[in-house]
Amino acid sequence: MKENIVNPVDGIYHATDDYVHALEVCGPGRQLFVSGTMGLDAKGTAPADLKDQLALIWQNIAHILSEARMSTANIVRVTSYLTKAEFAADNQSARLEALGTRRVPTTAIVVGTLDASWLVEIEVIAMAD
Repeated sequence: MKENIVNPVDGIYHATDDYVHALEVCGPGRQLFVSGTMGLDAKGTAPADLKDQLALIWQNIAHILSEARMSTANIVRVTSYLTKAEFAADNQSARLEALGTRRVPTTAIVVGTLDASWLVEIEVIAMAD
C-alpha cells in the first residue's frame, strides 16, 4: 500500500502540523470502517472525565484494529464527534498521542450524543495490504 499526502499550499488555507488536507491511498488490499467508538470500559460504563473517555476510546479503537490485524499505523481518516467545542484541544492531544507522528485527514464536529454520559465519539477508517 502506498500513501501520498496531498497538502496544497497555494490558494488554500494552511494545514496545521496535526493533520493533512488529504491522504491518497494506492493499492490497499483491505479497508476497515470502524463505527463511532465511545469511551466505555468492558462493562459499557463511561467514566465522567473527558481525558479518561478519550484514553478508553483510543484503547478500544486499538483493540478493534488489532482484531482486524491492523494498528493505528493503518488509520487513514479520523472523525471526532464532541459534545462541547471546548473538548477540541484534549481530543487533539489524545489523537496525537494515539497516532504518534502519523498525520491523517481529520474532522471534529460538535454534536449531541445518544447518551449524555458519552462526551466524545470517534470513528476511523483504516487500510492495509
